[in-house]
Amino acid sequence: MAALYDRFSSIVYAVALRVLQDTGAAEDVLQDIFMQLWRNPGAFDSSRGNMAAWLAVIARNRAIDALRKRRPQDDIEDVIVSVDTDLASETDRSRAMVKVRDALQGMPSPQRSALEMAYFEGLTHTEIAEKTGEPLGTVKTRIRTGLLSLRKILIA
Repeated sequence: MAALYDRFSSIVYAVALRVLQDTGAAEDVLQDIFMQLWRNPGAFDSSRGNMAAWLAVIARNRAIDALRKRRPQDDIEDVIVSVDTDLASETDRSRAMVKVRDALQGMPSPQRSALEMAYFEGLTHTEIAEKTGEPLGTVKTRIRTGLLSLRKILIA
């Protein structure tokens, strides 16, 4: 196990750090992955690819999961600013907030709830589909069309 860690830890850490942009969180992902490998060494199937690629994919997925766990802590104002709306003043920011809230309220209920679950509750598309009992494709379409609607309103 030590040899695997020495050989592949830098790859796993680099992938996690690139996704998370946080050294502490990337170290947590690194530790989780190698603990999983230690508990279940048979999880890797060499016939499906090489170990480095397999670990890189696991690192990416775990890092995305870590981002989703952090997302519910984001406030709607932070999300709007991170979209790079280039707001010049607090007044402009307040106007943008009103636009977003109005746009969300104006959306069909299923579309609005899919967006809220994805971006404010941090659920994955699959989790939303399970929670609502709708097909995964429907959930993805609602989120995509909702984002496009928000974009049009914010640009206007």
